[in-house]
Amino acid sequence: MNLTNNSNLEGKYLSSFRLPKKIDGAYFGAKMKFRELHQQDDPVILANAWDVPSLKAAEDLGVHAIGTSSAAIASMLGYEDGEQICFAEMFYIIKRLAVNTELPVSVDIEAGYSRNISIICDNIKKLVDLGIVGINLEDSIVDGSRKLVAAQDFANQLYTIKNSLAQDGYDIFMNARTDTFILLGEIALDETLKRIKIYEETGVDGVFVPCIVNENDILAVTASTTLPVNVMCMPNLPNFERLKQIGVKRISMGNFVYTKMYNDFKKLTSEILESQSFSNLF
Repeated sequence: MNLTNNSNLEGKYLSSFRLPKKIDGAYFGAKMKFRELHQQDDPVILANAWDVPSLKAAEDLGVHAIGTSSAAIASMLGYEDGEQICFAEMFYIIKRLAVNTELPVSVDIEAGYSRNISIICDNIKKLVDLGIVGINLEDSIVDGSRKLVAAQDFANQLYTIKNSLAQDGYDIFMNARTDTFILLGEIALDETLKRIKIYEETGVDGVFVPCIVNENDILAVTASTTLPVNVMCMPNLPNFERLKQIGVKRISMGNFVYTKMYNDFKKLTSEILESQSFSNLF
């Protein structure tokens, strides 16, 4: 796990990008728009980007908000998912995305790229200073294998972060991600409902349940909370209209578009090599 500060990377990626806190009207407008998108009848479709071209492609298609995919960004830079990338490198990519769009941007920060709450808060503040309006923070860590953090421990962390940011004048949409459906199998729903109730009390703004696909499970989750519920692209996920009907407020693409694009790239390159021609490009 690559969670320690690397002074060379800090110098290269962070020092020149420490900006004053965003207090201008454009930032407040984007922040309010992002919150409002979670309260409308139709779920907000979050296009997950990993570089400027993917962001621009989504922007051209009229999406209302951008999310980052930590897994796609890590893969693009040659890392495995699970905080193998350091925050300084992630920050550099986020900076390039933020300066190239006027859309609200939410960032997947995994478990915060530290086990020290003060450092996690500093990381989040750096993102707000770029104009980032939202984050995902997850209740699992990768240390050899992915493991759930105890629910109350994670809730304490969320509460401390939320209040520490507020005391310093920082406000960001905090989406609490629970990895129960990734890790727990048959007891996933019961544990998810338990964790959502605990996380609600911390002041978070939304809950994210990746890998949930069963309609009854999704309905149980949305019925259990007043917070907007976020689900993610999966092979058996219901269509967007059905997700709307059962109360979902946010739909993420994760790293699946990234993976599909590079699978298509491999297939296209194979055809070029096989045909010894570029004709299939035109």
